[in-house]
Amino acid sequence: MQYVDVASRLLLLTVFVLALASKVSSRRAWSEFVQSIKAMAVIDKARAPAAATATAVAEAGVIVLAAVPLRWAGSASFALAAGLLGCLTVAVVMVVRRGAAVPCRCFGASRTPLSMAHVARNGILIAVALIGLAASLVNGTFDPAIGAIVGVFGAVLGLLMARWDDLVSLLRTT
Repeated sequence: MQYVDVASRLLLLTVFVLALASKVSSRRAWSEFVQSIKAMAVIDKARAPAAATATAVAEAGVIVLAAVPLRWAGSASFALAAGLLGCLTVAVVMVVRRGAAVPCRCFGASRTPLSMAHVARNGILIAVALIGLAASLVNGTFDPAIGAIVGVFGAVLGLLMARWDDLVSLLRTT
């Protein structure tokens, strides 16, 4: 199960590094993220800056905890990721149910409106976090070479998850 822990950590670490970087890379990126929260209209617009800050802090927490090679840190990272993703998923569902065409700002500038595809992506990430949490609680042996391989595998899957909109568009029929 240690390999599942490593792959899950690296997948989520990659996803959250890219997500956070897209939000804090510039003042414009941050402003666009805050505006997207306002456009979602799931909280009072005056609270959007606080919600954006809370999201960024939680994403940073996942990153830091996932990077610490201790079992408790991995468990905490997985729990924080699952909680954050759960909150974000509820917000996306609310937007989709209203039929609002709000762009997904999860990984930077995007014109793709939030949809059930984003709910599916978040569901997959929540499952990864919960499976990783379970794996982090189990003792076992660990071979660093195999750990490196599964870590790279997890990171590559994380990159694919960050490009979810592109993957979905490839599968859509016109």
